Amino acid sequence: MYRINRQENNITQLEEKSFAELKFREREHLQEWIAKNPQVLGEDDDLLIIQKEFSGFNDTNERLDLLAIDKERRLVIIENKLDDTGRDVVWQALKYTSYCSTLSTSQIIKIYQDYLDQTSSGEDAKTNILDFLSLEEDAELLLNRNDQRMIFVANNFRKEVTSTVLWLLNHDIQIQCFKAKPYLLGDEVLLQIEQIIPLPETQEFMIDAKEKQKEDAVKSQAVADSEAYLVQFWNELKAELKQRNLFYFVNVKSKPSYSFGTWKWEGKFGVVFGRYTIRVELYFSNDPDKILFDAMMQYQAELDSKFEHQLGWQRLDDKKASRIKYEMPIEKMKSIPDWKDEVGKQERIQWFATEFNHFYQEVYPVWEKVRKQLKA
Repeated sequence: MYRINRQENNITQLEEKSFAELKFREREHLQEWIAKNPQVLGEDDDLLIIQKEFSGFNDTNERLDLLAIDKERRLVIIENKLDDTGRDVVWQALKYTSYCSTLSTSQIIKIYQDYLDQTSSGEDAKTNILDFLSLEEDAELLLNRNDQRMIFVANNFRKEVTSTVLWLLNHDIQIQCFKAKPYLLGDEVLLQIEQIIPLPETQEFMIDAKEKQKEDAVKSQAVADSEAYLVQFWNELKAELKQRNLFYFVNVKSKPSYSFGTWKWEGKFGVVFGRYTIRVELYFSNDPDKILFDAMMQYQAELDSKFEHQLGWQRLDDKKASRIKYEMPIEKMKSIPDWKDEVGKQERIQWFATEFNHFYQEVYPVWEKVRKQLKA
């Protein structure tokens, strides 16, 4: 890693160090950094940490470092090592993953609730998970039905570890390796975390290739149907926008998710199936100090005046995220058929297409102005 000196038009190499040299510890430091900032693992707001040092396995006192849920409702086992993975990290993670494979939805909710209670946050685990997955009904909450994932984080990966990981990847085991490297810049310590297996630019190709080979995957039929319908829904919304010569999501792949959007710098403009109604929004996934949200709030009166109904300004002080949203009125939502009904589907598509275009045209120029002010 190099530091760029604009004045001298030159670069200076930073001093790479080991965690041991800098007196950092695995549980006290690296584990805490990841628990507080899961987006360093390259998934934006797509990982929800639900437990640290989890030891709830029958007949064993073993502990896994971090346990998370992803947007596909899978459990994610995260193992952290400092300067060397050791020889047994893969075997250790495989054991933990096998233990976690039997956890039911209710058990996972309890595990997460225990974690929240330990932090004295006062939050409700089920509500948080429903919000994270953008689900409206408890009946749709089915966790851990797909194969689990593993993530390794370390400064150095031994050859026997990388060889085993590549073999597991080739046999359709979802596993990733991230290299964590600390650097010194004077008295300042910097951290770089980058994915090395599989390389990010080849990961989507590998996943797509594996998906084509899956013919015997067993899924809950109701959830599988919803996922297929969501992909179809987003494809039809994209087609409707294209028909209107609007190309907001042309490069965004339709996924089985209840939210769909495109990033504009640190903000995501999206369309969302909420728990009670549908909405369009500008979402900040990592705004813990509410700098982005508060900067936009300066223009609240101006923006509110551009819409038939008042915008929803959600600062979400107890979360890192914040959002500005425009929702379909509840009364209107109750008057249209279910989203899986053809009439209900088309009404939602038309509303999304119209309101997202209006929302984007009014909010994006303000967001662009705010971002320039913050960068100045």
